[in-house]
Amino acid sequence: MKKYVALLLALVMAFALTACGSGNSAPAAEGSADADAAASEKLVFGTSADYAPFEFMYPDDNGDLVYGGIDVSVAQYIADYTGKELQVENMGFDYLLASLQKGDFDMVIAAMEASDERKESADFSDPYFTDYPPMVLVRADEAASFTGTDSFDGLSVGAQTATTKEAIVTDELTGAQLVSLQNVNDLVNQLVNGKIDAVVLDGAVAMQFAATNDDLAVAESVDLGEAYPYCVAVAKGDPKGLLPGINAAIAEMVANGKIDEFVELADSLGDVAVEVSAD
Repeated sequence: MKKYVALLLALVMAFALTACGSGNSAPAAEGSADADAAASEKLVFGTSADYAPFEFMYPDDNGDLVYGGIDVSVAQYIADYTGKELQVENMGFDYLLASLQKGDFDMVIAAMEASDERKESADFSDPYFTDYPPMVLVRADEAASFTGTDSFDGLSVGAQTATTKEAIVTDELTGAQLVSLQNVNDLVNQLVNGKIDAVVLDGAVAMQFAATNDDLAVAESVDLGEAYPYCVAVAKGDPKGLLPGINAAIAEMVANGKIDEFVELADSLGDVAVEVSAD
């Protein structure tokens, strides 16, 4: 009996070695264990790359467009910390959380506050950055005429679709008429061309546009209140168990002062950032 069992085991091992020894194995089929393992080695990061200095595109030394910005550096740090390869997916801001829910991304980083409404459809990490308070971007030759939140009666004021800036326009700028567009660059172009009168943006973004365009300025006398911190979003319930690693990476990056380095790098690329739409 023992000889029979030994012979049977030898045959099984020989068959296994023959099956594994082929140098022309077929690629992993979608949904297979190998495909799932390959997918688990990537960290897919969704963003909207029209929002310098947080996420934008710029030409590298070879002239190829690549992603840059504070949030892109944060995403790369998280990927490195968790031992994964970062993959960037660009789309309109208003579709990011819906795509996250569908499983298209592992995480979303897009200068996004963890508002109560957003918490209904996603879970959020610890904060990684707090921006300047929201600001109003206007044409430079008209900046002096905006003295407060009551200076917008009857004026058209833009805000990016699905952002908290829409509520600022409707709730805080007396008499303003909201113009929502998906792409921030389109809003700024409409402002420059006189089709709208102002745009509400996160502080650093408004300052970036003003710094790179002499025709634009921040309405400094308009106070829109405090800034809220930005967080990383993952699918509701964190089904992939990503939040502990993300929070650990954020804690390390903040403790080591990496955010300041990311801000400095993003600022150095501000002059070469290009206008892009979502892929």
